Amino acid sequence: MSPASSPTSNSTSSGTPEILSEAYTLGTGDRISISIFGAPEYSGEALVLPDGSLNLPTAGSVAVRGMTLQQAAQAIAQKYAPFVNRPYVTVTLVSLRPVRVGIAGAVNRPGSYTLSSEEKSEFPTLTDAIQSAGGITSRADLRQIQIRRQQPDAEQVIDINLWEMLQSGDLSKDIVLHGGDTIFIPTADTLTPADALQLGTASFAPDTVTVYVVGEVGSPGAVNVPANTPLNQAILAAGGLNQLRAESDSVKLVRLNPDGTVSQQTVAVQFDQDVNEASNPTLQNNDVIVVGRSDLANFAATTELALGPFGRIISSFLGILNIFN
Repeated sequence: MSPASSPTSNSTSSGTPEILSEAYTLGTGDRISISIFGAPEYSGEALVLPDGSLNLPTAGSVAVRGMTLQQAAQAIAQKYAPFVNRPYVTVTLVSLRPVRVGIAGAVNRPGSYTLSSEEKSEFPTLTDAIQSAGGITSRADLRQIQIRRQQPDAEQVIDINLWEMLQSGDLSKDIVLHGGDTIFIPTADTLTPADALQLGTASFAPDTVTVYVVGEVGSPGAVNVPANTPLNQAILAAGGLNQLRAESDSVKLVRLNPDGTVSQQTVAVQFDQDVNEASNPTLQNNDVIVVGRSDLANFAATTELALGPFGRIISSFLGILNIFN
């Protein structure tokens, strides 16, 4: 190619979303595609290096950190002007640099996360961060989410009502994240069963939670159930009540609260009930359901200990009678 004798020209491709073409500024970790018309030997993909530069074939290093795609195309064209006659440069994004954010509050795994574009020219969003953190807890307050973003002159606090997205499908509520953002999701003071069910079906809710069903059930122990599963379903998942020994009228629900306290409530068991707080509440991760022994089973156990072999005969007889009650 002959040296350039006239001004270079450049452009950005319409294949890159408009918001990225016009506003996005390049940084370390961005991968771009460079196409130089008539010079395929100089075209190809390039990664923005830690020092904010690109390493170009023949032309060498060119700084692009902080530039838009249009500005980067101009800088690349100038670099190739000595080698290509009127270089016409097209720059598109192949993948965005990873974004590191912090997330705290009502998520299952609070902490710091690096969100990758996964080879797509798409910004990571709030729901991407929530999913990376294991999803929301069953008592997350999506109406009062805060994102803290450091600006050059001051910290910006952005209030987000993600609940509106669940109601209307308005994706504008799923805000685009910037590197260094800190997300806080508070815990709701109260939550209706209907709200809990909707939270459990959200795309950024965990697929399952672990609850513990102990006592007089078919298979006591840990049970993995869908998020916001009602109490009745968890009991059935643990093999159901032991018909000979279980207290069938009520169970105890033990819960570790967000403030570290433990609460306990007695729940009247009614398997024909829909979800409700009185007799079929929705469960949270690590809830414990305690199914006690019936009075008849306790009497039989006491009798067996006191009377030995004869007591076991009486216990068996009482068990048979219990079947017909």
